[in-house]
Amino acid sequence: MQSTRFSTLACFCRLALNAECSLTPLCSFCLFSISQLLQVNIPDTKTAVSSSPCGVSLTGSTMATPGLGTMADREELLKTLKELGDEEFKKFKRHFQQLNIPGGSSVIPKSYLEKADRSDAVDKIVETYNQQSVEVVRKILEKINRNDLVEKLSNTNTGAHGTDMDRNKEKQSVNISEEGNRKEHQTETLLSRLHLLDKYEQKLTPADFLKIVPPVKHHHDTSEKDLAHTFLQRLMMLDHRARYIPVRQDSPEVTHDLVLDDLDDFFSTSVDSDQTKQSHVHPMDVQMSVFHCSDSFLKQIMITKLSQCQYTLPLLVPDPVTMDIECPLWTFRQIVKSWKITQTKGNSNIVTMKSMPICKAATPMVSFFRLGSLSVSKSQLINTLINDRHSTFFHRNCPGSTKSRHLMDGVAEIAWYCPAGKPNDAFTDCIAFCNLHGDALVIDKQREILMEKSSVNVVLLATPERGDRSTTVISDLLKSSKPLICLIVDNDCGAVKTKEGKYKMGLKDRSWSNVSEELKRIIGNILSGPHSSFQLETMAEVSGIRVDEDDTVCKKGKSAAMKIVNVLNGKDVSKIKDEFLPCQGRLWHDWCKINKEQYHLKGNIEKEKCKKQQELKRIRQEQCAASRSDLIKLFIESLSSLPSEERKYFLKWIQILLDALSTDDLSLILQKYDEKWSDVLDLKKKHDNSDQLIKKKIQLEEISAKLQSATFGLEHILREIGQIYEAHKSLQNQRKTDWCKYPELAAELMISGHPMELMDGDAGHVPLTWISSLLDEVIMKLGDQRVFVLSVLGVQSSGKSTMLNAMFGLQFAVSAGRCTRGAFMQLVKVSEEMKKDFQFDYVLVVDTEGLRALELAGNTTVHHDNELATFVVGLGNMTLINIYGENPADMSDILQIVVQAFMRMKRVKLSPSCVFVHQNVADISAAEKNMDGKRRLQEKLDQMAKLAAEEEVCDADCFSDVISFDVKEDVKYFAQLWEGSPPMAPPNPGYSESVQELKNFILSKASQSAGTTLSKFRSNIKDLWNALMNEHFVFSFKNTQEISVYRKLEVQYGNWTWTLRSNMLTIENQLHNRIENGKLDKVEIRYLHKEMSKTYEEIKKGMKTFFDDDKDKQMLVQWQGRYKKKIEEFHDEQMREVKRKLDEIIQQRKACKKMDDKKTEFENKLLQKSKELAHQLKDKDIDEKEPQKQFNSVWSSWVTELTGDTKPIEDIKLEDDQFEILQELGFEQSLIDESKTCGRYKKISEIGDYHHYVTPKKSHKSVSKVQKTVLHFMSKSLSCEEQNLIRSFIEDVEQQSLHLIKSKPVATRGYSSTYLQEVAKNVREKVTEFESKRKYALKKEFIVDLLLYMFDKAGSWISESHKTFQKNNDALAYLESKKIQHYNIFRSFFKGNSSAVVLGELICEKLKISTVEAVCNKTAIDLAGEMRCRFPAFNGNRLDLEKHVLKSLAEKEDFDGFINYIYHPRNQTESFIKEEVEKYIFTEHKDEALKILKKNVEDINKLVRRALFTATDKVKTQRGDIDMWLKEFSSLLEDELTFDRISSQNFSDIKHFDFLKEAIEKGLASIIRELSSLSLDKMKEFRLKPDQILIDQLCKCCWVTCPFCAAVCTNTLENHIPDDHSTPFHRSGAIRGWHYRNTVEMSINFCTTKVASDRCFRPRPDSEESIPFKLYRTAGPEYANWRITPDESKLPYWKWFVCRFQEQLENHYKLKFQDRGEIPSEWTRCSKDEAIKSLDEMCQ
Repeated sequence: MQSTRFSTLACFCRLALNAECSLTPLCSFCLFSISQLLQVNIPDTKTAVSSSPCGVSLTGSTMATPGLGTMADREELLKTLKELGDEEFKKFKRHFQQLNIPGGSSVIPKSYLEKADRSDAVDKIVETYNQQSVEVVRKILEKINRNDLVEKLSNTNTGAHGTDMDRNKEKQSVNISEEGNRKEHQTETLLSRLHLLDKYEQKLTPADFLKIVPPVKHHHDTSEKDLAHTFLQRLMMLDHRARYIPVRQDSPEVTHDLVLDDLDDFFSTSVDSDQTKQSHVHPMDVQMSVFHCSDSFLKQIMITKLSQCQYTLPLLVPDPVTMDIECPLWTFRQIVKSWKITQTKGNSNIVTMKSMPICKAATPMVSFFRLGSLSVSKSQLINTLINDRHSTFFHRNCPGSTKSRHLMDGVAEIAWYCPAGKPNDAFTDCIAFCNLHGDALVIDKQREILMEKSSVNVVLLATPERGDRSTTVISDLLKSSKPLICLIVDNDCGAVKTKEGKYKMGLKDRSWSNVSEELKRIIGNILSGPHSSFQLETMAEVSGIRVDEDDTVCKKGKSAAMKIVNVLNGKDVSKIKDEFLPCQGRLWHDWCKINKEQYHLKGNIEKEKCKKQQELKRIRQEQCAASRSDLIKLFIESLSSLPSEERKYFLKWIQILLDALSTDDLSLILQKYDEKWSDVLDLKKKHDNSDQLIKKKIQLEEISAKLQSATFGLEHILREIGQIYEAHKSLQNQRKTDWCKYPELAAELMISGHPMELMDGDAGHVPLTWISSLLDEVIMKLGDQRVFVLSVLGVQSSGKSTMLNAMFGLQFAVSAGRCTRGAFMQLVKVSEEMKKDFQFDYVLVVDTEGLRALELAGNTTVHHDNELATFVVGLGNMTLINIYGENPADMSDILQIVVQAFMRMKRVKLSPSCVFVHQNVADISAAEKNMDGKRRLQEKLDQMAKLAAEEEVCDADCFSDVISFDVKEDVKYFAQLWEGSPPMAPPNPGYSESVQELKNFILSKASQSAGTTLSKFRSNIKDLWNALMNEHFVFSFKNTQEISVYRKLEVQYGNWTWTLRSNMLTIENQLHNRIENGKLDKVEIRYLHKEMSKTYEEIKKGMKTFFDDDKDKQMLVQWQGRYKKKIEEFHDEQMREVKRKLDEIIQQRKACKKMDDKKTEFENKLLQKSKELAHQLKDKDIDEKEPQKQFNSVWSSWVTELTGDTKPIEDIKLEDDQFEILQELGFEQSLIDESKTCGRYKKISEIGDYHHYVTPKKSHKSVSKVQKTVLHFMSKSLSCEEQNLIRSFIEDVEQQSLHLIKSKPVATRGYSSTYLQEVAKNVREKVTEFESKRKYALKKEFIVDLLLYMFDKAGSWISESHKTFQKNNDALAYLESKKIQHYNIFRSFFKGNSSAVVLGELICEKLKISTVEAVCNKTAIDLAGEMRCRFPAFNGNRLDLEKHVLKSLAEKEDFDGFINYIYHPRNQTESFIKEEVEKYIFTEHKDEALKILKKNVEDINKLVRRALFTATDKVKTQRGDIDMWLKEFSSLLEDELTFDRISSQNFSDIKHFDFLKEAIEKGLASIIRELSSLSLDKMKEFRLKPDQILIDQLCKCCWVTCPFCAAVCTNTLENHIPDDHSTPFHRSGAIRGWHYRNTVEMSINFCTTKVASDRCFRPRPDSEESIPFKLYRTAGPEYANWRITPDESKLPYWKWFVCRFQEQLENHYKLKFQDRGEIPSEWTRCSKDEAIKSLDEMCQ
């Protein structure tokens, strides 16, 4: 309501002015009228009168709110309609059709109302009924019985128009300022028609348009409600036809059949026409409506785009409500104009290039005015002066023009003519042309301002009559010193100069071309002499008008920016960056250079690497010291403290002021560059290779360097901030400074739509730390949103940035100089209405510098271009390849670079798509020509694909082999950008259409893509750049995100396999018990399948869910098939393994069947004898100890009687057998004794130097030089390669020997010495085979030690297996083990216990043994599962396990443990698992382990009690005997417990089974009490052990070692082909004993450093060919499958190890850390804590 009152007040003010009483105060009558409208009390006002002393006539006593006052009514009406339900609202709309309005008011068309929502309906009601709107709505509400709303609306309306006035009086007409009311009503109606009414207060912003919205349809009519948005969208795309948008009328046309009697009727003007048809909106009203409804930033963008379209710009704009005049100076600030001035000196013309912000350009201004109403168009006349092919000034004859134009009167528009430096230029210098719309006689203020500012005034008028007001105006102009040209429309006189600077010319019967030429001549003559100049910035000094830059927020933003600029004023622009932005200049460039050198190391590479890392650190320290200049402090302070709106202005002002600061210098440098480049080209054409050409090239380089220095903008400040952050971050600077908040500030800028530098083109480097932190902050603020990355590549100045800006409304810098190089990224949001069509939230556009950039001429252009192309192509989900023109040479160059980039992407398993955009094509409409062009492009691409395939060593016969590409769809042709010759040419409409078509195509393709996440985009940047630092991109590329996802998959794989394994262990346990209980003699695979099926199906379901629903499912899909197969293989392998183990047990049972039968017989006989002895002694009077003596005395005789025909199985004597075998092989006893005594043989696989074990062979008929050298130094040392070969040989022989010995049936048939003889024979054969391939022989000492080592390894297994055989087959031993059991039976019978009690005791005794076994086995499985889930080392993937092994070794600082790990990583890992299990169970989590054990004891207790109850109940029910009871009881326990058979023949007298049950329960309670305190150590005695279960689970992985440093592969899968072997734990060669050939100097180099160096290696000891480390994959199969990526990190862990165990390593390998192998001093600074901490970093 407040705005309504002020608009009404404005009406009264204008009334006063029109009544010519502006110099006197309003009379009391007017004040009274105003007070009624504003609802304020003004003292001493009179009551209603018919007229006022100030000449304003009124009728009535009060007034309804006129014009924009209806906006208040609209709000009340909308609020009222929102209270209607949907059905009521439909009824409300239907009643409008029966409405009868007095006075014949229009009826709203039915078709409109049917589709209208509440807001649209209110707009139409207000537009149609105006002042009667409220009354009309009241009537309808009464008809639909909503009297409550009628009353509410009545009260509201009464309050709005005066609470003390009668409602009937409100309806009386009011005639105050008809013109003012009409204008306001027209404005309101116009905004309502354009659906901008709500945007007049709540302005449109850039964010409303800089997003992905539904596409603009160029050749379709637009409805009025979409007109404003369509205009802006097309303007953003540089479509200069945005003014001429065809409009579809919302209401249908109404036609009447008229009967016309004669010719007079036909031409009569009195025939009624269709009054309901509404004229369409004037195009300039659309433009000005959008202008008035936009915020200052959108206005600025809009005006800049209008300027690019060569349209006029509003210079003076009356406010449509208050009529205050505004100069929108702010909106001009980003416009830069370029032109060429032609000056004549002597006989030649000198053309000078000028480029500057238009606000600062001091140019002549020619202003045009119209006095009175005329039939000619001055706008059209101006167009003929500056561009007769383009309507720069909109005029009455332009398409879409109408008579009704509401917002243009009083608007002064301006445009600049910019000459091209050609002979046909209309003028030789830049000139501003200004046009005041409307009759200048009634627009005094604007007329006076323009006439004052103009260099030349041009007035159009009719011949004035005496007394006309125009005579006064002309008289004043004639008296003025300003040149004047009067164009008289009704006079046909020629051009006449009446006096100096005063001209007149008639227009009657003159052609426009004649008038135009004459005017050009006159204006040219005037401006060739002394004249005043016009500068836009001076408009801020004009009084009486409002300048938008005077807004408080704008002034504050400018003030903050000026503080920065003031620091720079007076400085040499080319030195500003060196002084105020020191971190990005020499220091940053040096850092980049040294960092790249790390990937091309020479000489002593580790020392060189340390040196370079120290230099990098020094540079970072210098950057820290130099950071925080006054400029940066001020910038950060403003960016941090300014409110949002002020910060926006601040950033814009910074850009504007910094650009202006360097404009003049840049123009001058560019001109010099252009001249020098022309000289170089001329010399090249003449094939002049003289010193002059070299000199000119050097000068060109110097100018190029100066150009870079003089380029200074906001992007350089942001780059400096990034460098300050990187410097502090790299040094881990903990001081309380604000550097840590820099990424957050930059992230806010990026989210707001500001382009951010991705690659610094000046340094040719990506600041990874800064970019990663920046994107981390973006993720923090937005979430890890999905983005579609669109990148663009093309040659320099091919229109890439212009195309992107037009396509998405972006802000990428576009300038002819293009001094900022590199790559920039900008976020474009997907609008809510479009999100349903896409799987991502943003499009992230990456714009790049041009390929083949002139600034790089003479430098490493090709390498830089390849680097940039690979980087950008790798980042993008789609890459636009921008080709400019049709020059085959240019095309070949860029295509080769691009194809090679895509080839690299294919090889590293990235699959972006591409679209070729062919710009500046002469005739894009010729389909035949386009098809021919596409065919030639396809041929060229295929040719380039073959070339790239050769260079990248890859198979590809055509481009389609490299990337999915359809030449028919993926090639787009663009018309040239300009429709004519710049600088006055407007954009080509075909270009805008091409942009829209390309955008639609891109979005169509994008809709099929899931894009990528911001976090993955961040990782891709790092991965691509790190790989590009190396010469061999494909070998060096490491997809961090993919590796991370793969590790996550490995963890899941571990979970899936553990679930299968633990379930299979349970099944195995059950079947094992059945076999032991004699209930199973065959295991079927199909039975195992059935038992596993439920778990397996759950696993498969879980896998499907994981692969289908995980957020990284697009990346996971590549492994889905392989892992599905791996799980299937694991499942089948588990079943085969369980079947194998159970079959072995069955075989053992079968082998022992005879013995088992004897055991049963023994049991029965012993039981019978014990019973008889007890009965014999029962009635005798003997002391307590006598029974035991009696039992012991007869026991021996019983055993002798039962085993008389059985031989005892003797213990084996392995040492004697081994000694005998060695002697048989011819080895001296002394040699054998020596080796055994010192124990040397036990360390044979771990010793560092095998030199003392070898001797040169005596005869060699022909040897090469290399072999002679080897033999010569054989007596001194062995090469590291040979040492490793011997060590590998020992490991191979060990595995073969163990496999051989374990294949022998020792457990079932017993031991034989022939088994060891086979092992010895195998070892001898392998030694002979090994020696045959070497140039040296192995000494006897080696063979003896090797045999003893093998015997030792085999001995433990043989001993355990023989014990098993002995236990199962030695009758004497078996009977001795049963002595206590039978003594207890004897004693029980002796005491007089019944058979039930004795049987109960016997059963309990057996239950105790089997319960302990069952509890321990179950506890082992449970504890393994517990640790698998909870223990960090065991619940991850293979990499996690390796990391914890290394941590454990470092914490213990055990050198022997390290050596074991280095040579036998699996052994050490198994030892680690055993240690950790021991620690977990017996120390750290002992209480939890005991709880698990007790739970299992209780479970067995419950199981036995249920079995007792069930068996007893069944026997009682079925009247069974003891035999039935025993069978039933044992069958109920057969899956869980091993239960030896008990013969029922000695207990046939048992009839009371409840008594038996009670006896067993009593004994069971005792057993359970005893087992509750069972020691966890007991688990070690049984079949399943938690450590072995975990070893089986965790160690079934890859154990292949690096061919250089022997670091073990950390892939969780055992066979992970086709994936490469990899590990982050590569180490120094010294750890493995690498040394320089024929010396004792250790080689300390890491293989991750070697592969980045220029050094070579020999893949085998006898190789004569050296392979560059960078091409290590070509050295053979063992190298080809390893991915060793260059690592610029410090790898502290192994450096600490080398320093900590330097002396031990030297002694172990008999080598020295000296000369080339000297340890760098930097290594000694690595502490153990840092080493351990680095393991986590290496695993990230």
